[in-house]
Parts: sequence; C-alpha cells; structure tokens
Amino acid sequence: MRQEDDGSGAVRRLAPHARQFLARRSGVLVRLGLWSLAETGQAFLVGYGVARAVDQGFLAGDTRRGLLWLTVALVAVLLGAPVIRGVFAQLAGLTEPLRDGLVRHAVDRSLGPAAAGGPGGTDRAAVSRLTNQVEIARDSFAGLVLTLRSFVFTAAGALLGLLSLHPSLLVVVLPPLSLGLGLFLVTLRPMAAAQRRALAADEALGDHAARSRAALRDLTACGTGPAAARRGAELIEGAAAAARVLAGWAAVRTAALGVAGHLPVLALLLAVPWLRGRGVTAGALLGAFTYLVQSLLPALHTLMTALGAAGSRLLVVLDRIIGPEQPEPRPERTRAAEPERAGGPGGVRVPAATRPEPAPGAAPRPARGAGGGAVTARVTAAVPCPGDDAPDLGGRPADRARTAAVELRSVTLSYGVRAEPVLDSLDLCVAPGEHLAVVGPSGIGKSTLTRLVAGTLAPSGGEVRVDGREVTGRPSAELAALRVLVPQEAYVFSGTLSDNLTYLRPDASRADLDAAVDALGLRPLVERLGGFDAPVRPAELSHGERQLVALARAWVSPAPLLLLDEATCHLDPAAEARAEEALARRPGTLLVVAHRLSSAVRADRVLVLDGTDAVCGTHDEVLDRSPLYRDLTGHWQGGPARRR
Repeated sequence: MRQEDDGSGAVRRLAPHARQFLARRSGVLVRLGLWSLAETGQAFLVGYGVARAVDQGFLAGDTRRGLLWLTVALVAVLLGAPVIRGVFAQLAGLTEPLRDGLVRHAVDRSLGPAAAGGPGGTDRAAVSRLTNQVEIARDSFAGLVLTLRSFVFTAAGALLGLLSLHPSLLVVVLPPLSLGLGLFLVTLRPMAAAQRRALAADEALGDHAARSRAALRDLTACGTGPAAARRGAELIEGAAAAARVLAGWAAVRTAALGVAGHLPVLALLLAVPWLRGRGVTAGALLGAFTYLVQSLLPALHTLMTALGAAGSRLLVVLDRIIGPEQPEPRPERTRAAEPERAGGPGGVRVPAATRPEPAPGAAPRPARGAGGGAVTARVTAAVPCPGDDAPDLGGRPADRARTAAVELRSVTLSYGVRAEPVLDSLDLCVAPGEHLAVVGPSGIGKSTLTRLVAGTLAPSGGEVRVDGREVTGRPSAELAALRVLVPQEAYVFSGTLSDNLTYLRPDASRADLDAAVDALGLRPLVERLGGFDAPVRPAELSHGERQLVALARAWVSPAPLLLLDEATCHLDPAAEARAEEALARRPGTLLVVAHRLSSAVRADRVLVLDGTDAVCGTHDEVLDRSPLYRDLTGHWQGGPARRR
C-alpha cells in the first residue's frame, strides 16, 4: 500500500506527465492566452473608466465626459461575454484530450495485466476510474484552468490599473493581499494531508460496516459482536479525529480568505488620509475600490476556492489513474513443506498448514472475494468415501456396499478465468444416511458447495455425483428426484397449505402430511390457517413460518438427499433443533449449512471451511484439529472450547 503523503509525492509523480501534456498543446495555450489578454484589458478599463469619470468628468463639472468614461467602463463589462465564449472554445482543446488520454490509460492499466496472464481476477476499480474518476478529473481540470487564467490576467489588469492611477495605491493594497494569499498557500499541503487521512478513515469505517453487515448472523451466532463493535468504535473515533483536524485547517483557510478578501479594502479605507496627502485624487480612490471589489478580490476568492477543492480532487484522482498501482492485499496462504497427514480415527486427509491460532475473543476473519463484498477463500481438502477406512458415524457403521450419497472428486470452482478459486480440488464423500454440517465464516463457500451438490452450479473442474450419478447438466426433473435444496429465503406460494406441502410429491397422502406437520411442529400453524385446505397468503406468514412450510415440504419429498442452506436461520434454537432432528430421522441423507454451532454438534460429521483448508470429522475430532472451529465453539459456549 502506498504511504500517505501531503501531496508533494503526487505532484512529483504527475509533473512529468503534465509537462508532456501541455507541451503537445502549445497552440491551444497560445490562443487561450490571447483571449485572456482581452480580459486583462477589460479589468483595466473598468476601474480606470470609473476613476477618470470622477476626476475628469463629474468633479471637473464636465458631465458629458464623465458619462463617456462610464460608457467606456460599461462597454468593457459587456465585452466580457464574447471573451468568455472564446475562452471556453479553446478550453475544450485541453479538457477533451485530457479525458481521452485518461480513459486510454485506465483501459490499458486494467486490461494489461489480464492480457499478460497475470494472477487475480478483474480490476474492480476500473469502472470507477473510467466513469466517475475521469469525469471528476476533467471537470476539476477545466475549473482550475478557468480560475487560474482568470486570476492571473484579471490581477494583471487590476494591478496595472492601480499603478496607472497612483503607485501609492499598490503600497497599501499589495501587503494584505499577499499576506492572505501566502497564508492560503501555506495551508495547501497540510490540508491535502488532512483530506487524505479523513478519506482513508472514512473508507476504513465504511469497509468495516459493510463486512460486519455481511457477517451479521455469524457475529451474533459466534458471540463476536462486541469485538466487532469495539473495532467499529475505534474506527469512528479515528474518523472523528481526522475530521476535527480537517476542520481545523479549514478554519485556517477561512481566515486566509478573510484576510485576502477584506483586509485590502479595510487597509485602503484606513489609508485614505495618507493617500490624499500624497496627491491621490478622489477618482483614483474610487477606481482603486472598483478594482478591488469588482475584479481583484472576486478573482482571488475564486482561485482560493478552486485550489482548495478542485485542486485537491484533481491531484488525488490523477494520482489514482496515472500513478503507480496500489495492489490489493491478498489473503496469505502458507503451506508447510510436510506430507499429508491423516487426522484421528476419521481418516480425513488434509494437507498440513501453518497458520496462527485465532486470538481469544477475536472474530473469524472473512476472506475477500467476488460476491457482494464478502470474499470467498480457497479451500482444499480430501474427505474419504465409504470404504476408505471410514469410521462409525454417530454410532452407525457406514454401509460400504452402497453408493455414496454425495461425492465430489477434485472439484474446483472459480467465478472467472483469472479469479482465485472458491473451492480448489475438493474431494468429499458423504455416506447414505449421514448427517453432515458445514461450518465456516460468511462468504467462505458454504452456499457454493450446496449449489454444486444440487446441480444448480457447474464446477470449473472435477465431478459432482449424487447417489452415483453426475449432476452437472442433468435435467431439472431428474435432479428433483435426487435432492431437495431449501435456501435461506423459503419459497411459499399462494394456494392452499396442502398445495405447498405436496408440491414436490403430489401423490402424498394426508397421513404423510400429518406426519410431517407433527414432526416439524407445524400443527399450530395448520390450525391457525384452518387446515390443509385453507388458503395461504405468503405475505401474512412470518419468516419462520415460511421456513417451517418449506422444511415440511422437503420432509414429504421422496428425494433421498436434503440440502439445507441456512434454512432454519429464522427459527428459534428450540424450533431449529426439533426441525433438524426430525429431518435427520427421515430416511435419506442430510447436509446442513449450519446457522448455529448447535447444528454442528447434532451432526454425525462436521466440515469446516476455514479459508485455507477443509477439515472434516466428528465434533470432537474437529475440535482437536481445527483452530477456527475451537474458536467458534468457544464463542458460542461463552468461554474457551473444551477438548473432550
């Protein structure tokens, strides 16, 4: 990550590009300067005309001459319109090539690494650079050119007018004007540094809020909410401190604007007796005030405002587009140079890995990745199939003569050609009748695993089999006979309750429905609705009631495999335990993405996806072998996990 600076580093990086860009457009700069010279004449004539109208006209008793000089000043003001039109016409010759060049550079910067075969996925910042940042750069550059040009040529005309009226006027006006401008320039670098720190603090706070929101259920389930709240409070305090520093420098800048904008006028008023004693006429004094109020001070105020706002934005945006790339932090993955080791009686083979134990009280750290802000991590493991020295599962010997209920063979999945794999060479075998719970932080790949097994997502490599049959590319009717996937958001449609429960098994009897309702604790809902033939309006059901209806539908289904993807997240712990136990007693195999760690304790085996490896075994085995699982279990139980 690039070290924060006060803007001087960015200026040094951008200066060669700026000189090269302007050197190629010398003709445009010359024409822009010629149009701006007319603005110098305009500023000169306005104050000079007022001074001469007073001295040579009205005070001298020559009203006609006074009106003539005022007419000269008025014509000078009216000529400002065609001058501005000519300036804008030449300005396009600078801003449009700048935008085109920035777009080309942003595209090259985004596509270059991908075309060269570099690691990683797409450049997620490319869209922002091509749209928002390029437009910010163009608008800020145009505003700076206009204000800087206007100040230089307007100030030249006004100062030349003051000199022509009387040199003593410059002695009075220049010191406070220079003081305010100098004070403003002194604040530029610390103000830029304060803006960068405030921006970084705001981005860090927003990133923490987005990650916490995405992992809210895990934080609640694992008891790590207080730690996340403390981290959020620290970030809020840091952002507030950065904002206070920024506000302090903004106050200094406001003072600089006040000195430059008001002190010259006050100094001129206080110096009137001294100036009159040196022969300055009343018309010259009035002309000096006209130069200050109509030309010099407005141009200076506009310049300060533009440099403080558009200048800072332009510097930051150009440095992001043209400056050196800031590589995104990648999750560290270290593998020890050790052979694969078998773990405990489960015979689960995983490559040995080296990684630090989670600190007590620390929340599991989600990986970064593609979907929705929470990032998936790479997982590699081998979990044996029945027959490969598989253990007893929950006291039930595995039926080695039967085909595996679920089998993954070297399955790899990535969401893009150059994206990091979500799952990498994963081997997994689930025995018929087994109850497997999948545990891991949000975004680690649990839902991806259920979609692969359900056949709704095709792997990038490897093979997924259910009941011995490959699921990839299989028609939906055949998949429905093999498995039922119940997602987190339960689907309930308008119709009768019976229609909803028999949707996957139209020939189900009333006895089957009664058995499902009693097993899952759905009887109070049936009675409240008015029986199985009562109409169901999904909007009138709570989230938990909709989940119970979907679980009962799955219980009635003839499919031998049930996949629950946090399908009980809206149930209370007692209702969740009753539902999972009922579904586990149902003939067939149950794979549950655990919403609470109590689900993992009820399962025959637990598969932990920890962002580097996959660890699978019974609850006690995984407690011994997975630091993440021990950490999660300790949080859930309100203390350190005990090893049995």
